[in-house]
Amino acid sequence: MTSTSSAPERKPRRAVAAAARTRQPTEVRRRLIVEAAVPLIAERGYASVGVRDVAAAAGVSVGTVTYHFGSVQEILSEAMVLHIERYYAAMSEAADSAPSAAQGLRLLIDALFTDDTDRHWRMWFDYWNAGDRGDQAFARGQAERYAAWHAEIRALVERGHAEGDFTCDDSDGFAVHFSALVDGLALQRLRQAPPLSTEDARRHLYRLVEVELER
Repeated sequence: MTSTSSAPERKPRRAVAAAARTRQPTEVRRRLIVEAAVPLIAERGYASVGVRDVAAAAGVSVGTVTYHFGSVQEILSEAMVLHIERYYAAMSEAADSAPSAAQGLRLLIDALFTDDTDRHWRMWFDYWNAGDRGDQAFARGQAERYAAWHAEIRALVERGHAEGDFTCDDSDGFAVHFSALVDGLALQRLRQAPPLSTEDARRHLYRLVEVELER
């Protein structure tokens, strides 16, 4: 005689009602998409990144991306702003918390040119070129970044002047000169025409500080 046993019958699972599903807030989903775009820009350059690339990297559908963003340029602009803000936030915090403005400015110079900063500079000039091509979102982002950067340099110069380390009181003029030299050195560093080491890039900036602030 054979005995047969059967497992208890399972009830079919019911689909979760749309209203009961947990959805991420819009700002969280947008942030996820923007975060996913940053490494894509670093690897390929913004001109080579499309909506499908961003959707695949973020693990969402193309429809989700187009629902949250009007264009791929909008995504890339926000991704570049995110990268730049992160890059400069740590640098600025270290400079501001230095025991003196002179030390803070030196920390800033050292952080601008290291063996790891070429990636940032490639992204920055890609961003710069996008603004030159008439992309208003990129152009606005650049203007805001330069304004914040100049304000950071001015604050260090004014602090150094108050502390007695800097003799120059033209903080606006120095901020313009410093920023222009940084951009020029960064471009030369990437092109290597003529060759430029990170040590030489720093040396040129130290010299500017010496001539304009410490004479």
